[in-house]
Amino acid sequence: MIKKEMIAMLLAGGQGSRLGVLTTHMAKPAVSFGGKYRIIDFPLSNCINSGVDTVGVLTQYQPLKLNSHIGIGIPWDLDRNIGGVSVLPPYEGNKGSEWYSGTANAIYQNLEYMEQYNPDYVLILSGDHIYKMDYEVMLDFHKQNDAAVTIAAMPVPIEEASRFGIVITDEERRITEFEEKPEHPRSNLASMGIYIFSWKVLKEALIANQDQPGLDFGKHVIPYLHNKGEKMYAFEFNGYWKDVGTLNSYWEANMELVDIIPEFNLYEEYWRIFTKSEDLPPQYIGDGAFIEKSIIAEGTEVFGEVHNSVIGYGVTIEKGAVVRDSIIMSNTHIGAGCEINKAIIAEDVNIGNNVRLGVGDEVDNDTKPNIYNHGLVTIGEKSEIPSGLTVGKNSVLVGSFELGEFEGSTVPSGKTLIKAGERR
Repeated sequence: MIKKEMIAMLLAGGQGSRLGVLTTHMAKPAVSFGGKYRIIDFPLSNCINSGVDTVGVLTQYQPLKLNSHIGIGIPWDLDRNIGGVSVLPPYEGNKGSEWYSGTANAIYQNLEYMEQYNPDYVLILSGDHIYKMDYEVMLDFHKQNDAAVTIAAMPVPIEEASRFGIVITDEERRITEFEEKPEHPRSNLASMGIYIFSWKVLKEALIANQDQPGLDFGKHVIPYLHNKGEKMYAFEFNGYWKDVGTLNSYWEANMELVDIIPEFNLYEEYWRIFTKSEDLPPQYIGDGAFIEKSIIAEGTEVFGEVHNSVIGYGVTIEKGAVVRDSIIMSNTHIGAGCEINKAIIAEDVNIGNNVRLGVGDEVDNDTKPNIYNHGLVTIGEKSEIPSGLTVGKNSVLVGSFELGEFEGSTVPSGKTLIKAGERR
């Protein structure tokens, strides 16, 4: 039998509905980040940098882009005969087809995959956070304490603590209580959704709770083990960790990359972030172009101005166009004379000439103000925006449009325009 000390199970099936149109056709972990990466690159790179060479990636919602990005794991050195990366979608068993109904249910449905490696420990990860963590250090902590479970936790402002699973510990960091999203939190140590389980403990807990609807780690497995009196410890993490689950937090995390001294540094030699790279020529900066404080990926041609922005690969920014405080994803074309302010423009978009995005007063979005806010303009993938259009703040456009569709060639702030056949 193959024997691995620790394997990782990476939960990457999330829909990411709070990212609006960015996740219409892809799972949240597949969304572009930092110009050339996808969100899932960060936990995958953490695995290989931590010496974890066996990773099961559990997919479910819109997995096509994610699957083709991961492939057989070559960019992360995870193309191995024994171990490596395996994509694990839900499948039809002898009891019929069953979708993953909760985080722990997804792991339970893959007990057979884990058993083939006979691991001592199982690392459970989420595929949608931006951070660098050495899981080996966490494993050492787990072993030192002879723990059944170790939960990675980080201090958060106490006023935000009710959004998280909160752990209460003694001075040895042993968890004495666990509260899932408490109204009145008694600690500010928030669970990061990163767990190391001793394999026998995890297996027993999943089998014992298999019939729980929507079987979840925070709601079911952790309380079950706590009630059994199993030794549970909190591993405190004080590095950069960002949940990019909303459009604004996603935009902020990208903008933090272009700070003069970035809090999250993509350029560290000893902790590289690996990704599937396209075979593209270098960037080209045209005569008269101007770029400041920005990330520009390979194959991009800039003839206009770019300020404080993150530009993906294969993008063209024509002469006279000015891009500020924006994220422009790969293979997008920005026409001549455009003015782009605080926009998130998805992949394969064509913006005509003299288009103005993000102008005027801020007005609440007319359909989903909880998603489209903070003055951002969001353009969904493969959209066509006609020359001469002006678009206000907190608006979202998806589809191919013509100028004649818009009164006064303007989309007022707060508008949602999603063409038939496109989903939000």
